[in-house]
Amino acid sequence: MEHRAPNFRHLRAFREVARHKSIRRASAEVYLSQPAITQAIAKLEVGLDISLFDRRSEGMFVTEPGTLYLSRVERALSYIETGAREAVKIGHKKGGRGFANLDQLVTGVQLRATAALSETENFSLAARNIGISQPSLHRAARDLERLSGMTLFKASNRGIELSPAAKIIAWHAKLAFAELDQGVSEVEEWKGSGSGRIVVGTMPLARTFILPTAILALMASHPEVRISVIDGPYDDLLHGLRHGDIDILIGALRDPLPVDDIVQQSLFEDLLMIAVRKSHPLAGQANVVLRDLIDFPWVLPRKGTPTRQHFEAMFDNSDEPDNIIEASSLVLIRGLILGSDALTLISAHQIRHEQQSGLMVPVNVDTSGTSRPIGVTLRRDWQPTATQRKFLDDLRDAGRLAAAPDL
Repeated sequence: MEHRAPNFRHLRAFREVARHKSIRRASAEVYLSQPAITQAIAKLEVGLDISLFDRRSEGMFVTEPGTLYLSRVERALSYIETGAREAVKIGHKKGGRGFANLDQLVTGVQLRATAALSETENFSLAARNIGISQPSLHRAARDLERLSGMTLFKASNRGIELSPAAKIIAWHAKLAFAELDQGVSEVEEWKGSGSGRIVVGTMPLARTFILPTAILALMASHPEVRISVIDGPYDDLLHGLRHGDIDILIGALRDPLPVDDIVQQSLFEDLLMIAVRKSHPLAGQANVVLRDLIDFPWVLPRKGTPTRQHFEAMFDNSDEPDNIIEASSLVLIRGLILGSDALTLISAHQIRHEQQSGLMVPVNVDTSGTSRPIGVTLRRDWQPTATQRKFLDDLRDAGRLAAAPDL
């Protein structure tokens, strides 16, 4: 079944039959003939390899796997309706003359084209990414413009620029596609033929202990699960989370919350330490104070990150070290620290193996004010599958282990 370009008329027909328990009554709601609705439901059932309805003389009753899928279909259609309504609202402010019932008219291909263009800003790359010809993608994009009555795509120096309305449509389309994928995963889990897929966005701290521990625990109970791990800067990972490309984001939590459509759940409190190579002049010294640290080079994450904020808070502006190398890769940080007299402010969890092997040691200086919460960030309205809920439990267990004093 093609999950990335669904037939939304078929999905609406499924929803209305479930709501009315009747093909005849659903026909009037979705403006499709009864044979067309029957055929639509049959195609969905073939694609999912399940029976969506228990057909009785008194009506059409949704089956157990059908109920799982129906919940995701309703959420997906709600995203499409919200996105279309907000886009039309913007368009009307700017003089647009599109159809008011845009959500009832858009097709899966049009929405998939818009989502792909939002990622690539290029017709050729977008077409290649979703596996259709460039003329087909171009036609789908222009058809959506015609239906909406708005200019959604404009040529720019970089390629194609999406209007604010187009970005809203793309955002909600991607969330709708993510819901339908979740629905397919839940049906597959119900059939016992798969354990679903989890996409995890991870920041540096989680990669050394928490994430490997949780993944191994999940694989022990769900060997068929497909896990994708994405590394990157927080802003990029947050964008992926909010747009449905990432399910769970793991790392240092933000205060204040950057946007209101996400929630954060703390796993444990992490205390930062100043680390150096074992032969560093400060290694093993007692009673080190901040002024002893100023003349050494530092390796730190970029400005705006929680660790960098703690570093800046440790020093007065006039006394802050000025020999700073910005790096977020643990491999690069490790190489710079082991090959020089540089210092770094880092979590003990990130250099756990280096400490155990004696390659890196903490500097004996007070860092008691550097505690920060480590946890997971989720979309506020995200509904995890059973496997994803299990993975969240495994992450919480890993967090408790990480918080143990004898780690």
